[in-house]
Amino acid sequence: MLSLDPLLATFHHFIVRRPLSDCLFVSVTPGLLALLLIVLEWTRPGLPSPLRPICDLRVLNHFIKEAQDAEVAMKSCREGCSLSESVTVPQTRVEFDVWEKKNALEQAQEVQSGLWLLQQALNLLRTSVTNTALQSHIDNSIRNLLSINGVLRSLNIQEYTPPASAAGLEGTWRVSSATDLLQVYVNFLRGKVRLLLLDAQACQQDVS
Repeated sequence: MLSLDPLLATFHHFIVRRPLSDCLFVSVTPGLLALLLIVLEWTRPGLPSPLRPICDLRVLNHFIKEAQDAEVAMKSCREGCSLSESVTVPQTRVEFDVWEKKNALEQAQEVQSGLWLLQQALNLLRTSVTNTALQSHIDNSIRNLLSINGVLRSLNIQEYTPPASAAGLEGTWRVSSATDLLQVYVNFLRGKVRLLLLDAQACQQDVS
């Protein structure tokens, strides 16, 4: 049984210690709050996957909303918001006939490689920007990427081994602006990540 104490500690770290103006949890339902706390708890280093898969798309919708908030903050930023160099990001366009011909492992690897690319890119962006409000959004985006990987682990999706570099990865392109990077981040979550979760075998079994 999952202990309540670490969940409360996670709640205090991610919610109570953040400024109320930055806190999106105040508007979510108790059920979604509980799900988010479970995701945050299970993405702590060294912990195994949850006993049950995390299939509720409200969790992903919450992360998409926060990604959109980061994109809006970037568009309104006037100083200290630039990306120091171009970065490799995943293609976000979904060609459904091609996607549906891929098996579950191929789809998962495409999503996982994209999440890894976005994490590398956001880490670079975090070191590039000096705007403190924007840094907070980027930190939150990086945490959310880790949480999404935790959700994938809960679905018994095979662990992804990142390559030594992004040079050999297919289905990528390069962006040179922070705004473009965050737009890719939003679109990738709304597209391929959502499709992978919708079709996850563990969730189909959970429903049946």
